[in-house]
Amino acid sequence: MSTLAHTMMTAARSADSGLASPGELDRYPYAEAPAVDRVGIPAWDGGDPELGRVGRRAAGSRGRGLHGQLVQQLGQMIVSGDLGADRPLVPEEIGQRFEVSRTVVRESLRVLEAKGLVSARPNVGTRVRPVSDWNLLDPDIIEWRAFGPQRDDQRRELSELRWTIEPLAARLAAGHGREDVQQRLADMVEIMGHAMAQGDALTFSRADSEFHSLLIQVAGNRMLEHLSGIVSAALQVSGSPVTGCDRPNETSLGHHGRICDALAAADGTAAEAAMRQLLTVHPEVERVVPAPREH
Repeated sequence: MSTLAHTMMTAARSADSGLASPGELDRYPYAEAPAVDRVGIPAWDGGDPELGRVGRRAAGSRGRGLHGQLVQQLGQMIVSGDLGADRPLVPEEIGQRFEVSRTVVRESLRVLEAKGLVSARPNVGTRVRPVSDWNLLDPDIIEWRAFGPQRDDQRRELSELRWTIEPLAARLAAGHGREDVQQRLADMVEIMGHAMAQGDALTFSRADSEFHSLLIQVAGNRMLEHLSGIVSAALQVSGSPVTGCDRPNETSLGHHGRICDALAAADGTAAEAAMRQLLTVHPEVERVVPAPREH
C-alpha cells in the first residue's frame, strides 16, 4: 500500500471515531454544547412542538460548536418547512430558546443570510426567505434538503446535475496533460482499491470524492471548477443507488481506472464515455439514466 493510501485510510478511521484528522478541522471554532435536553426553556412562538423536536434531534449530533449547531438547527428547520417563508426570526427569542449568546445568534443568522435562507432589513427584522431566494448550490443546503422532506427531489436533481457536469469535465480534462493531477487521480483509485479490499467504505468514499473534485478542477474551466463542491456534496448525501459511486465494488473501481487511462492517453471521447458508464445506476434499478420530467 502506498504512503498516501495508508495516510488517508488512517485519517478516515480517526474521523469515524470522532477524532480530528489533519486537514479536517472543525469548521466552527466554538466549544460544543452538551447534548442534553433543556428544562424550563420558554416556548418560542406558542410552544411549537416541531421547534423543540428538531432542536433536540440536531443538538450534539455533529462535531460543531454552538455557532455551528445553531446554524445547523435553524437551517434544517427552514429547509424542512418548519419555519416557513416570511416567518420572523427574533434574535432574543432564538437566544433564549437555545440558551446561546447574542453573538452566537447574530453570527448564525449572518451565515444563513449568506446562504439566502433569511434576510435582515431595518425596521423589518430578520425573516425567512422563500425557496426561490435560497442558494440551492450551497453544500449545507444540499445536505439539509437531502435529509429532509425534499430528499427525493434533491437526490434526483443532484443526479441529473452530475450527468450534465461530469462527462463534460472528463472530456475537457483529457485535453490538459497535467501529470501531477493524473498521478493524484491514479493514487485515489489505488486508495479506493485498498479500501474496498479491507471493507473500509469511509475511506473509499473520501477517495472517490477527491477523485471527482480533482477531475473537475483539471478540466480547465473555472466555472465548472466552482461546481466541484456540489459533486462532493452529492457523493456524501446520495443515500440510494443513483450512480456507480454509491457502493464500493469492482465495477465502480474499474470505471474509475478507465477514466484515468483515457486521461493519460488524452482521449476525451473515451474519458467521457467511461464517466457516463460510471454514472449509470446499478443494474437492479429500473431507470438507468435520469429521465426527462413531465411538466
